[in-house]
Amino acid sequence: MKDQLVLLTGATGFIGGRLLRRFHEQGIRVRCLVRSPKKFQTLYPNLSDIELAEGDLVQGTGLAEALQGVQASYYLVHSMGPSPGSAGKGFAEKDRLAARNFRRAAEEAGVERIIYLSGLGEQGSGLSTHLSSRQEVGQILASGTVAATELRAGVIIGSGGASFEIIRYLTERLPVMVAPRWVDTRCQPIYVENVLDYLAGCLEVPETAGQIFEICGPDQFSYRELMLTYARVRGLTRFILTVPVLTPKLSSYWVQLVTPIPGSLVQPLIGGLKSEVICLDTRIHDLIPVRLIPMEEAICTALSEEEQGPGALPSRQACLFRE
Repeated sequence: MKDQLVLLTGATGFIGGRLLRRFHEQGIRVRCLVRSPKKFQTLYPNLSDIELAEGDLVQGTGLAEALQGVQASYYLVHSMGPSPGSAGKGFAEKDRLAARNFRRAAEEAGVERIIYLSGLGEQGSGLSTHLSSRQEVGQILASGTVAATELRAGVIIGSGGASFEIIRYLTERLPVMVAPRWVDTRCQPIYVENVLDYLAGCLEVPETAGQIFEICGPDQFSYRELMLTYARVRGLTRFILTVPVLTPKLSSYWVQLVTPIPGSLVQPLIGGLKSEVICLDTRIHDLIPVRLIPMEEAICTALSEEEQGPGALPSRQACLFRE
């Protein structure tokens, strides 16, 4: 695997940046496709040996050069919602165009694998616009001659991830929380390091090529139970009351008031909370066996990585063994 050249898109993002560091530590040859080399260099001053290729997926520029000599590629980019001033679903068209450009360029370059991180959710009329777009991108990437692997994840727990930061700020700042009905929707969150285990594992296991897999942690919760689990890890007493009148749109405004998460991230995430995100397909456990991190341990580890804000801890041990 170390002899392969891997192209990584989304290297400045929550998942891509972590995967880049893991590959760098393992000595895997990585080339990053970036729109702004300057931004990359500012974020990762200690990774000056990483090869960069400048390009834009939506415009389709720089892709041929970026994919030259590449055996496997990671597609870790997506829009979270409409850009300012755009009409409602404009982000989905951008994602559609970017995926088509990448698939076409990968085919022309002779790339063998595309590995894509998508969103978990049962297909149908109840699927949010955001999750529908994520899964449509997977279909586009898989519709060509390059073998595409799609991993579908729900809530990802990790320092800096939007889902975790929403849970963190809501639970820390609201001793009594008045929540909408979606708070009782079931989910199966996964710790970010387990997501990386699966992403990296797909590169090593050729049997994952051309497949769609669901990836989840070991624990199932309602969102209410997830926030109360966070409170228990932190030693906090919290009460959550349910009201039927908060629509997803009103809920997103409420979350924006309490947390520092941008509205462009909050709205699509809240929109997806009405649908259960539970893993029904466990085939990946046999192909890529990993230790799935329990949620209390995941939350504690994530908090120990926080540098500022509520709940930041000096170490994992500060909460891991709390009674």
